[in-house]
Amino acid sequence: MRHISNKPVIYWLRRDLRLHDNPALVAAHETNSPVILAFLWNETEEGPLAAGGATKYWLHFALRELDNAVQREYSNRIVFRKAADSQKEILSLVSETGAGSVVMNNLYEPCLKARDDKISASLQLKGVEVKRFDSYLLHAPDSVNTESIGMRGIGSVTHFMECCRQSSKDSIGFPVDKPSVLPTSVSMPHSQSLGELDLARLPQRRDGTIIDWAKVIRESWDFSEDGAWNALDLFVNGGIRNYEKESGRSDMPNTSRISPYLHFGQVSPRSVLRHAQGLRSPKFLRKLAWRDLSYWLLSKFPEIPSKPMRVHYQKQRWSQSKAHLKAWQKGNTGYPLVDAAMRQLWLTGWMNNYMRHVVASFLISYLHLHWEHGYAWFQDTLLDADVAINAMMWQNGGMSGLDQWNFVMHPVDAALTCDPKGDYVRQWCPEFSALPDDFVHKPWKCPPSILRRAGVEIGKNYPHRIITDLEEAREQSLRDVVTIRLANPQFVDPHTGNDLVPLPSGLLLPVITRKEFKYKTAHPQAKDNPHTAVLRGYRSRKRDEAIAFANQVDFTASTVNECALRHKRYEESGRFVDL
Repeated sequence: MRHISNKPVIYWLRRDLRLHDNPALVAAHETNSPVILAFLWNETEEGPLAAGGATKYWLHFALRELDNAVQREYSNRIVFRKAADSQKEILSLVSETGAGSVVMNNLYEPCLKARDDKISASLQLKGVEVKRFDSYLLHAPDSVNTESIGMRGIGSVTHFMECCRQSSKDSIGFPVDKPSVLPTSVSMPHSQSLGELDLARLPQRRDGTIIDWAKVIRESWDFSEDGAWNALDLFVNGGIRNYEKESGRSDMPNTSRISPYLHFGQVSPRSVLRHAQGLRSPKFLRKLAWRDLSYWLLSKFPEIPSKPMRVHYQKQRWSQSKAHLKAWQKGNTGYPLVDAAMRQLWLTGWMNNYMRHVVASFLISYLHLHWEHGYAWFQDTLLDADVAINAMMWQNGGMSGLDQWNFVMHPVDAALTCDPKGDYVRQWCPEFSALPDDFVHKPWKCPPSILRRAGVEIGKNYPHRIITDLEEAREQSLRDVVTIRLANPQFVDPHTGNDLVPLPSGLLLPVITRKEFKYKTAHPQAKDNPHTAVLRGYRSRKRDEAIAFANQVDFTASTVNECALRHKRYEESGRFVDL
């Protein structure tokens, strides 16, 4: 253990729970002063829905692992404080320790940035030096502007990447090594125990027994910084080979599973970028650009977690069915692919990006439930729940974002692409373990005899479909959007048919609009839909023929069996007549 008598430096930990490539930690080390690592927990300041049950649970174990690493490598430790007010707590720490400087890595949510700006100003007024660093994103929001290429195309990741190229003055650089030493202070400030932060507290029943909803999460994840690198190495040495063409496969490990680690800063995006460069997967690297884009949009439109960016969509018609919402949340919709994904989310806190699109499309385009319900549920159940990313994705999926994606995932046909043999569905819906491949994604088409042999009872051990006419549900979704657009012509460009979004300056900006919406707005009475956004997946005529044949065989067998039973009844009743 090494003590130094200089004024300590306080390193305020937030979402940067790592030792490698951590500029604030390196800056603390370079002061040649005692380093006090402090983590303050104030759930209120995080903002509504910023800290869901799953993220808090992960945070508890990530902090435990980091604290163990700091003790093991530096004989130092993290000071934990549950703070009613972060500003007062930081000032108190400075007073207790006599610290001469505070270092931190920036956060970019508008409310947190405003808080940090206020705290920094108050510290500087007291003569305390403050140093802040950018490490959570590749491009900080205030470093990107649209002056060179304009606003048209805003919301598109391609447009954003070009903005980054045109406006970024500093190179991304390369990851920095972890510090060699972090000297301790002669007198460390008081620290609460990690458990006192109540991040991982599990609910209790009335009889005192614990409801361990996080058991599978604990068994499924390594919460350490090493866990982040192991997940990344596993991906670059295996899954990345199939990522470009088959990242949507839910039955194969083709995705990286590093999103929770990125969210809590257990691996830096710069490290991910450098580690994966040269592996010929631009699709994967674009995910980092999407991440930066979400924070840039949040900085420009702070209300996107709660208000449509296309303001005229505020009055769009939505279903109020609580039963449908609960069925979707619990994975009881009667559509196996949707249910498997929602059950995986509930048990493990994660699902891949393709499955997130599947369940979002089903909630919005087929159940007509408001995207805010999906956003709130993801914020509470995802381990990587991120206000900026979730808000952007749910707004886009809910048609009111700046980029109306030109696709809708069909709850059945999407399975032919992502889970062709039904292995994923069987993993999370074990009631289908014995059902043949041809019927696992549409058990309602399965012959009764095959269902019986597989032990599946629709309506008993697996629910009936909560909606049956998917085509009509989709048409209603189209009509709802068209109704809003026709009622608000001032927000529709008469020349291109694109929606118009008001900017803070008051200008109306044309934004990307789905082709089927533009067509239906121009032809509201048309029954055709030449620009349908529904992705049909890789349809298999062979599979459809197999289903038809099985039903025909079952019908024939059932008919023969019914004739035999009738014959037997006549014999037993003595009323059989030999003709």
